[in-house]
Amino acid sequence: MTAKQNFLFEILTEELPPKALIHLENAFINKVIEGIKQVELGFSHYQSFATPRRLAFIITELDYAQSDREIEKRGPALSAAYDPQGQPTKATLGFLNAYDITLDQVQTLKTDKGEWLYYKIKQSGKTVHDLLPELIHKALMQLPVPKMMKWGMGKYDFIRPVHNIVMLYGQTVIKAELFGIKATHQTYGHRFHHPQALAVTPENYVEQLRQAYVIANYQERSALIAKQISKAAESKKAQANYKPALLEEVTSLVEWPVVLIGSFEPRFLEVPKEALILSMESNQRYFPLTDKQDHLLPFFVLISNIESKNPEQVIAGNEKVTRARLSDAEFFFNADKKVKLASHIESLGNIIFQKELGTLLNKSNRLIHLSGALAKLLDYDLSTCQRAAELSKADLLTAMVGEFPELQGIMGRYYAVHDGELLEVALAIDEQYQPRFAKDKLPTSRAGQVLAIADKLDTLVGIFGINKIPSGEKDPLGLRRATLGILRIILEKQLPLDLKELISLAYKGYQNKLPNLETESQVLDFFQERLKFWARSEGFRADVFEAVAARQVTSPLDFIHRLDAVNEFLKLPEALHLATANKRVHNILSKHEQEIVRDQLDSSLLKDPAEIALAHKIKQKSEQLSQLNYQQALKNLAELNAPIDQFFTEVMVMVEDKKIRANRLALLKQLRQLFLQVADISLLQGQ
Repeated sequence: MTAKQNFLFEILTEELPPKALIHLENAFINKVIEGIKQVELGFSHYQSFATPRRLAFIITELDYAQSDREIEKRGPALSAAYDPQGQPTKATLGFLNAYDITLDQVQTLKTDKGEWLYYKIKQSGKTVHDLLPELIHKALMQLPVPKMMKWGMGKYDFIRPVHNIVMLYGQTVIKAELFGIKATHQTYGHRFHHPQALAVTPENYVEQLRQAYVIANYQERSALIAKQISKAAESKKAQANYKPALLEEVTSLVEWPVVLIGSFEPRFLEVPKEALILSMESNQRYFPLTDKQDHLLPFFVLISNIESKNPEQVIAGNEKVTRARLSDAEFFFNADKKVKLASHIESLGNIIFQKELGTLLNKSNRLIHLSGALAKLLDYDLSTCQRAAELSKADLLTAMVGEFPELQGIMGRYYAVHDGELLEVALAIDEQYQPRFAKDKLPTSRAGQVLAIADKLDTLVGIFGINKIPSGEKDPLGLRRATLGILRIILEKQLPLDLKELISLAYKGYQNKLPNLETESQVLDFFQERLKFWARSEGFRADVFEAVAARQVTSPLDFIHRLDAVNEFLKLPEALHLATANKRVHNILSKHEQEIVRDQLDSSLLKDPAEIALAHKIKQKSEQLSQLNYQQALKNLAELNAPIDQFFTEVMVMVEDKKIRANRLALLKQLRQLFLQVADISLLQGQ
């Protein structure tokens, strides 16, 4: 067998979509490795690469070919293989003709079901020349992109037009053609620094590209950019706080990153920093710099894809573009401040919130009423909460938000402060959209908490009300995120709110105009699903959640307190024994539900010492529970373990005397009701 060799593949294209590059790299190599394992080629390691113009990988010590194998082809049963004269039957002759063999090559196979004729075929393993071209092409065509491109005469489809293919097994070029291009041992370096052809090998590919001004490894390129940004920031005694997505996008835009520092006029700092930062990040992919107090400085870091002989000229060009962008933001800000934020409210009636749910003015009015109701429930300042709701959507009609929709709420805060609104009102306008994503910060102001809950709840109830309920993974309006956001605010801010009541208040805001009559119950179920998701992410066991959910608790805060109590209860040595006893009690009561004719015990019918003792303990615990929290209550109820055991050991519940039987069932019902004050512990499982 040929010795194992390293294998290199590279596809060189026009610039690939930067926001998808890292996902394309991972998807491609995963599909390739999956395919190689399926065809049973052995290998040692693999490494993938991605730059704006190429996807590549190296597989070390890849087998040259599959192992040879013997394949058994079964023919007719021996009993049907020969006629009485010992001559081959038609079935046998057909079998011989099918594989172009003679009777001498056939053997007999003995099985549990009888004897059969069979023939062993030795199948030679396919080589990398046979396997890899098709395997790689299949992986490329399965890349997760919404739409492929055609180029030239339109014969081929791919993400971007393809210019070159490298396919090397050791020093040997795999004879293959992909997208009309024959594989070769040559690639091309940096578009400007090294445009000429470059011979490469699997062993030296990375360094050979580096000499051609290309850093092939995505992670290396990203780390280098991050390090250079930090160094540049330090030179200005500043810091660069940026989102990972921006670094990822810039890494996907350059093959040879060169860091430069630009600046802009300090007068632009009078514009809200969020607008300046968004303009620089989204339009120019710059990294703004701030001081240690997070105040924006008039500097930015830009990542160039070339080593210019005149970097000052590159910087000047970028500064010119930046100046124009920031001037736009400055103009929008100054223009917006000329009118009061409140003056936009009536015009919200011209913007559709959702076709079947009316305009943004309709939504704004609903938020005023819902925020007022929430303020009363929480004993928050009514006028502050309602004023915040009244102004909540007004900034959507400002020039700045029209240009940068991501600044909704943020600009509303600035304009409200400028107009002399209460600081809490201004803050609430910004905080209404929090949390915007998982792990995002929560509203800090009371009015902000109220408005954030009201805004999300109004949308949730309205969308469910018109039957646009999320299904599967589809959730275009982000209702799952909104629901989890409401739960986080309630739980982390310790708000004593009841979901059933909140949903009812939001539903009334639509004045019975929603066509889905099951809206309230469906929204409550949706909250329950998200609460279950949250509980699982916090480490609560599924059976613990179900034990509390069985009580149909609709206050999230109360629900979590019960979860904590059951978790603590499970640490007690009596816990699982009591859970089993509760299951037994539940089964008895369920089976004989019709015989439970009374809720109160008749003490005169208590005959057995064990039932008298249990009844006494139940009465004692009933009086004590009202003074205890959930954890204390379950710990207190654990003391019933011995009397319950004694009861089931010594007392027959289903006796012939109907009065005594009914009385004992009533005793078990009281016992079960005690535990149900916290959770249905009969649903708890073993460890």
